[in-house]
Amino acid sequence: MNLVFFLEEPSAEALLKELLPTLIVGKNVNVHYYKFQGKQDLDKNLARRLRYWQEPDTAFIILRDQDANDCRVVKRKLNALCKSSDKRYLIRIACRELESFYFGDLTAVEQALAVKVAHFSRKRRYRESDNIINPAGELTRITNGKYQKIAGSRTIGKILRSRVAANTSPSFHALIDGIRKIITGGAT
Repeated sequence: MNLVFFLEEPSAEALLKELLPTLIVGKNVNVHYYKFQGKQDLDKNLARRLRYWQEPDTAFIILRDQDANDCRVVKRKLNALCKSSDKRYLIRIACRELESFYFGDLTAVEQALAVKVAHFSRKRRYRESDNIINPAGELTRITNGKYQKIAGSRTIGKILRSRVAANTSPSFHALIDGIRKIITGGAT
């Protein structure tokens, strides 16, 4: 099977390349990543990319940040773009940004970046990782600039892959569960 990720940013690819090996172990899955140049590029070109993909036995996972939008509206819009393709797809929204996944396991961030941040998970403003307004900015701030989007995603991803169950981000678990489901042929 082919598993194709349509992503809005390179940092999502860096994270997924670290997470996926443990999720697809023992499965015959070829993984492809297609990075768009941001949300507008993804929205503009998604339907065309899906329509013209010709390899059989392919499933697509579209991962996009919610940012300040209503995640239900974002998902409906992406779903409308995908429906006409007659391809097997799954849409996952990172609530608010990819970095919300990292706030879901600040112990992993601490281990990956060698900076004391795990204690922040006890602070009320960080307890619900998917509700942090600007997680990328907050992560940069609490790590004193050690977090860099691509390198940080790669490094944190190496730790997160062995700590999936410890993560408290609901949108992270929705992504992981969706990947597992789609590679076993489950419903999308």
